[in-house]
This record gives sequence, C-alpha cells and structure tokens, in this order.
Amino acid sequence: MIVSSEKQIITAPADIGNIIIAILRCEDEIEQEKEHFYSIGMDQKNVIQYIDLVSLGTVSESIVHPRETFRRAVIGGVSSIIIAHNHPSGNLIPSKNDIKTTNRLVEAGKILGITVLDHVIVNMQGNYISLKESGYLVE
Repeated sequence: MIVSSEKQIITAPADIGNIIIAILRCEDEIEQEKEHFYSIGMDQKNVIQYIDLVSLGTVSESIVHPRETFRRAVIGGVSSIIIAHNHPSGNLIPSKNDIKTTNRLVEAGKILGITVLDHVIVNMQGNYISLKESGYLVE
C-alpha cells in the first residue's frame, strides 16, 4: 500500500493515469511486463487516501476479486474508489473480462456503499483510457 503525506486531489482520469504510470515506472522491466491492479481510496473531496496493489498478475491477466479490492476501502472508511490497471501489451482497449470485472466491482461497491468512480487502464507509453469516459462503466 502506498500512502503519501501529500494528499492529491483527483480532478480527471488523467490524474490517476499519470500516478499509476509513475508507480509502474519505478518497477524494473520484468515487473512492468506484469499486470498490476490497483484500488485507489478517495475521501468525499476526491483526495487520495491510499493506493493499494490488489493483484499482481501475469503478462496477460490478473485475478481480481471484490473482497480484496474493497478490503482497505472498508477498513479505511473511504467513500469511493477508483480502480486502475496496466496493459503490458500497450493496447488500451478494455477486454471483455476488464468490462465484466469493472461491472462486478461497481455492483459490489453499491452493496458496500462505496462508489466506484472510474476504472483507468494505462500502458507504459504514457497513455490511458477511462472506462467511465468511454461509456464502459455501468452506474
């Protein structure tokens, strides 16, 4: 888990994209070739409270479950999360599994009272896609 004394306000998906890309660039090349799935806890003013690496996968997938995704959110009492992961292939188009996982997490969040604000996918070329802006996030 990453916690910073400097609390950053998130105003756009690019903010999350840039943060996740910066974190991934701290990894060595072999680690960058694995999928990393993060949960970013936010307070009511969209200030980051933590960034949690939920799952470290393979070059093509990571296992994501609501239990692990929301664990810190529940313990930390955050009001919302943003989920994010990288595509080591560089292709930003969300897979069917990305969309299915996102919608599953949105539904789990509704039950818990923790809103999933967005799902951001990044690549090491410095690009990102917001599933909310792209219409993939079902609210």
